[in-house]
Amino acid sequence: MRGASQAARTSQPHAPAPALDRRLGPFDAAAIVISNVIGSGIFFVPVVVAQLVPHPAAIIGVWLAGGALAFAGAMAYAELAALKPHAGGEYVYLREAFGPQVAFLSGWTSFIAGFSGAIAAGSVALADYIGRFIPAAADTTPLVGISGLSISPRSLVALTPIAVLTIIHVRGLGPGRILQNVLAGLKVSAIVVFVAIGFAIGHGNMSHLAANASAAPVSMLLALVPVMFSYSGWNAAAYVAEEVRNPARNVPLALALGTATVVVLYIALNALYLFAMPVADIAALPGGRLIDTVAERLFGFVAADLLAIFTIVSIAASVSAMVLAGPRVYYAMARDGLFVQMAERVHPRFHTPAAAIIAQGIWSGVLVLSGTLSQLVSYTGFAVVLFAGVAVLALFVLRRRDRRARPFVAFGYPWAPGIFVVASVAMVVNELFRNAATTLTGLAIIAAGIPAYYAMRRAPTVSATPAARR
Repeated sequence: MRGASQAARTSQPHAPAPALDRRLGPFDAAAIVISNVIGSGIFFVPVVVAQLVPHPAAIIGVWLAGGALAFAGAMAYAELAALKPHAGGEYVYLREAFGPQVAFLSGWTSFIAGFSGAIAAGSVALADYIGRFIPAAADTTPLVGISGLSISPRSLVALTPIAVLTIIHVRGLGPGRILQNVLAGLKVSAIVVFVAIGFAIGHGNMSHLAANASAAPVSMLLALVPVMFSYSGWNAAAYVAEEVRNPARNVPLALALGTATVVVLYIALNALYLFAMPVADIAALPGGRLIDTVAERLFGFVAADLLAIFTIVSIAASVSAMVLAGPRVYYAMARDGLFVQMAERVHPRFHTPAAAIIAQGIWSGVLVLSGTLSQLVSYTGFAVVLFAGVAVLALFVLRRRDRRARPFVAFGYPWAPGIFVVASVAMVVNELFRNAATTLTGLAIIAAGIPAYYAMRRAPTVSATPAARR
């Protein structure tokens, strides 16, 4: 009897591994897009654009062109996400179109710098803005050094949002979704109010928007690179596709809604900047002083403090969105046997990729303390454009390979995604020629993922083929 009961027990199937929850609706996913995109870029990139393109109409034109490219890319991702509604974003699309090694390199770059570096950079920026009100928060004086890591008051303040947001997002899409929606709502509302009041009662001049100056086409192409950096993050909803209800419908809707909202807000903000100041004055500003100076010109010095508070909320929302989205890439890699196995574990209670979220938080913290953050982000910044372009190219490959009925068709196919791919190639090549040393260093960091791929590669476990992938 004992042997029979033991055999009965061993013949029973194992309990299925916990899966990610499909709890996100289209507006939840759109909030992730909006928060991911609107970070610190819109508050310093317009200075760079004004230096390259000293003409108001051309400046607005460059931001419109960048928005059109971002929307074309978002719609290509929309079809890809509808075809492959799994966690991981472009990692999944590159794996299906070009194989696991190319996909691994995109995920490797996301972990080393793309998400983790951006989270660390945003958290340091938060500390600097908090330092406006509490000077000690921005103090870079080293308190102690451990194995090449320097701990200062600013780094301790920067580590705090990383730790808090990591804990919140580990605890599930319930609290994480609420936090993300609140922060995104505050961000959008603040921008709308700022623009509306700025044009209504601000001390600006509409003649700044009609100033005459020349803008060479080459300069406009060069300006498109930092503009696309400001739009990066438009693909954020694709990373959480496995947690979106009815992804074939809602992920495309979220990508379209989120990206279109950002384009409108960016055009409105740039118009307000030009209303407040002539192009030449914008071009002469230090990069981090744009929003403060615009607020002072429009409303006086007191408003600059209010804008600093808004900037803190805006950056916090962006960091939160990246803490949420990034780990879905490492989770998908681990599920395929291409990352440390622990990263594929889903928390049995909260149904989140908890280990992947914690790993990203730890590495982001190391980057904050290492002193190499700015170099790493600058070295790999072009990779955002590179892998997005390759992912959109994957749409052409997968369309040729799979001719079944599609739940969503990319807007303007094949011209819109084709233009996006060509523009991405042009921007990467331009970056290679203009900043050869930096770009080559970034390529070396990406190439370092090749031996890492062979070191981490293992057979996928049973959990690598969940019901969501059928």
